[in-house]
Amino acid sequence: MTDLSKRSLIKLAALTAVASAALIGCGKKEEVAPAPAAAPAVVEAPKAEPLKIAFAYVGPVGDGGWTFAHDNGRKALEAEFGDKVVTSFVENVPESADAERVIRDLAGQGNKLIFGTTFGYMEPMLKVAPDFPDLKFEHATGYKTAANLRTYDSRTYEGAYMAGVIAGAMTKSNTLGVVASIPIPEVIRNINSFTMGAQSVNPKVKTKVVWVNGWFDPPKETEAATSLINGGADVLFQNTDSSAVLQTAEKMGKRAFGWDSDMTAYGPKAHLGSAIINWAPYYIKATKDVLEGTWTTGGVWWGVKEGAIDMVSVAEDVPADIKTKVDGIRNGLKDGTFSIWKGPIVDQAGKEVLAAGAVADDAFLGGVKFYVKGVEGKVPN
Repeated sequence: MTDLSKRSLIKLAALTAVASAALIGCGKKEEVAPAPAAAPAVVEAPKAEPLKIAFAYVGPVGDGGWTFAHDNGRKALEAEFGDKVVTSFVENVPESADAERVIRDLAGQGNKLIFGTTFGYMEPMLKVAPDFPDLKFEHATGYKTAANLRTYDSRTYEGAYMAGVIAGAMTKSNTLGVVASIPIPEVIRNINSFTMGAQSVNPKVKTKVVWVNGWFDPPKETEAATSLINGGADVLFQNTDSSAVLQTAEKMGKRAFGWDSDMTAYGPKAHLGSAIINWAPYYIKATKDVLEGTWTTGGVWWGVKEGAIDMVSVAEDVPADIKTKVDGIRNGLKDGTFSIWKGPIVDQAGKEVLAAGAVADDAFLGGVKFYVKGVEGKVPN
């Protein structure tokens, strides 16, 4: 082999070695950088269960008065808190042993806040509350409490007084009529306040009363209203729950008031105004107390000042000066410059029950069991 041939073979071998090394280098796997660790999954906190709230109603939600007003308050509560609450109600719960059964059943259904909306539920709620210490019970218009039972009420006598002012100005016979429910201080106080309001503009007025011994009984309410009109009353007031009194006045050509709710539509010609209750502010407060853990027992009594009571839809034919007077009373009740129960006040026998200049406190108002001067008849035992 020639030197040239040897050199060619050596060169070829060298080139082959270089190519092989290059191929080996190209075939080597690159080390892959480790993938970043996955972010830990976000675990959402379990959503709080809504507060279950129940209402026991003494009448039907469609009564147009007392229960209708409470149910409007329940709806306002739902609108305020949305999915934080779930509400339910049972209507037509009698003030008897059935009330205890219904309230106990509502407690057993997981409701954490229960409202009993009439005076006659007081004793049944007192029996049930100790058996469910983790629940909160609210009783309307009562006066007995427990560690987990609170009372709440509205100063309906403020609306009654404003109605009386209008009635005193509008009566032609100077005889007013009241269809009354049950002879407890709340109702007697309203009859007296209505009469005192009327006397403030017309000292000649007298008030006749017919008791029906029930809160919601349209036939009896109709009968009582008819009796009062036949007895000379030309303006009627009520402390019952239905619209029957106003409807009777409409049929018989007399005047009357709505009570607890705006009843204008039930007797537009007879309607002089409606003394309404707005339960929404209190129901919202009570629910907020439970949700925030600030609920405490005791008693709450709200009126015009807190937005719980008002006189609305006053008839167009009521004199302008009387409307102005009612506006002044409303404003005075709001800012504390006007007191309805301010002496001197005497009972129907002429005995002084509140001295001149004295203002009745809540203890006095809660124990009213007498008629003021101008109210006829006797308070039932």
